Amino acid sequence: MEYRYRPSGVCSSEMIFKIDENTHIINDLKVINGCNGNLKGISSLVKGMKVEDVISKLSGITCGFRTTSCPDQIATALKQYLETCK
Repeated sequence: MEYRYRPSGVCSSEMIFKIDENTHIINDLKVINGCNGNLKGISSLVKGMKVEDVISKLSGITCGFRTTSCPDQIATALKQYLETCK
């Protein structure tokens, strides 16, 4: 399943997830805009991980003076994804 999310409070403008609906394993993540190298690295690291594990690791991370970050927004997106599955 493809799930799209528009983050707020960060430099990235869209996050596109491909998630196995049965296992909740992330098969792919593309982040539009933002810190290119860092987000490619994060995208690579979350592939093969369960949604719940990514949420646990990335929730609450901040970026500089901001109260959120791209990793935190990934976690927020995945929380919303789980809500749509219920």
